[in-house]
Amino acid sequence: MPQLNPNPWFLIFSSSWLMYTLILQPKISSYLLTNNPTNTHNKIMNLAPWTWPWTQHYSINL
Repeated sequence: MPQLNPNPWFLIFSSSWLMYTLILQPKISSYLLTNNPTNTHNKIMNLAPWTWPWTQHYSINL
């Protein structure tokens, strides 16, 4: 079975990853974003606790 022979495929695999990590990745990560993300949601949110109808506290007399 030729696909189990790692000699040609491992060389292709390792050379492609070496090319990606040494050449392409620095070029891709050198691009600058044109729009810097800013926080457009400056409204203070209401953080009051929510009471669910099924979680009402009932006193149990023992």
